Amino acid sequence: MPLISDINLLQKPEQNILSVRLRTPVEKLPMHIGESYAKIAAYLGEKGIHPSGEPFVSYHNMDMQDLDVEIGFPIASPIAGKDDIKSSSIAAGKFLFAMYQGPYEQMKDAYDEMGKFIEEKKLKPSGIAYEIYYNGPDVPPDKLLTKIEFALK
Repeated sequence: MPLISDINLLQKPEQNILSVRLRTPVEKLPMHIGESYAKIAAYLGEKGIHPSGEPFVSYHNMDMQDLDVEIGFPIASPIAGKDDIKSSSIAAGKFLFAMYQGPYEQMKDAYDEMGKFIEEKKLKPSGIAYEIYYNGPDVPPDKLLTKIEFALK
């Protein structure tokens, strides 16, 4: 059974990132995530740079037929992008977050619970949600660990 931690607020500094932004239906998302991570990792390897944290996907909408997503890695310092790999940053600010353990397919309940928290506390989300992945497909689905963050206005 999936687990969600307590929901908390967090103040984060600006974070430099390398990412690929694209639009896709949800069923093609895993393929795009794998391809984008591989492409960015290869580019970082060429540059002799290591990510400064865990990989992420940011969701700029929640239209499951036409997701607007940014797939990437945090980096310590900005570097030039290459082709569809862009160098940018995640703005500093307040974020609502919770840790989720379980299969990706069952994350909807965690999102719903966080949505209720936002309504109850009268918070104003920016419209961007982040999933930060602490492990991956090499672990059993019930052991997948993901930090879900909502940027706040």
